Amino acid sequence: MQDKSTLTADDEGKNVINSEGDQVGRVIKVEHGSAHVDPDPGLTDTLRSKLGWGKDDEDNYLLDSSSIERISDDEIHLSR
Repeated sequence: MQDKSTLTADDEGKNVINSEGDQVGRVIKVEHGSAHVDPDPGLTDTLRSKLGWGKDDEDNYLLDSSSIERISDDEIHLSR
């Protein structure tokens, strides 16, 4: 498990989980310590993020480290 406050390119493709345990999106790109989260990724978006092929889209949301409780190998867990 990595430091909870450090988002890196290795986090691209990880699921974002809210405090209730529900998946709320997937990280599609990390830039300057913030993650761009697609709230409803389809198969194409999932594959693109796993391959490092980011997508600029107005439907993405910016997530910074202040909203993160912890980062595991496969998921980013949001704080309450």
